Amino acid sequence: MRTRLAVEELGDLLERPILAVLATQRPGGQTLLSPVWHEWRDGGFNLVILAGDVKSRHLTRNPQASVLVTEQAPPFRSLEVSGPVALSRPPDIQELVVRLAVRYYGDTVGRARAKGFEAYDMELVRLEPGAIRTWDFVDEFGEDGLAGA
Repeated sequence: MRTRLAVEELGDLLERPILAVLATQRPGGQTLLSPVWHEWRDGGFNLVILAGDVKSRHLTRNPQASVLVTEQAPPFRSLEVSGPVALSRPPDIQELVVRLAVRYYGDTVGRARAKGFEAYDMELVRLEPGAIRTWDFVDEFGEDGLAGA
């Protein structure tokens, strides 16, 4: 297993439409894990959530989170980022919603799905790394995940 990789060494992992897992803290200290769409941009994650939902309440109370993106097949490239978050409601948030929906659903369906979010009050969650963990199993499976097959 390779560890401590630069983000660039993970290839296209962060460009793929893989759901990320967002970890926030409940008031009693337990962790809430939530699947979320993500975008890696300018050295950090952009996520969109509904304003005032449970994730928003957790992050307002405790603006710390972790995000995990991991492949479900060899070579199991993975990235975990933990650190402080900033919540905001930028006027162009719908552009991010469209980018994410197109990424996960393709152009036609994604644009249609994004329109469905126009009626909602959305928040941008920006997570810049306080700590990064990276790993993969390229040594065991090869770049294409087929070694030893």
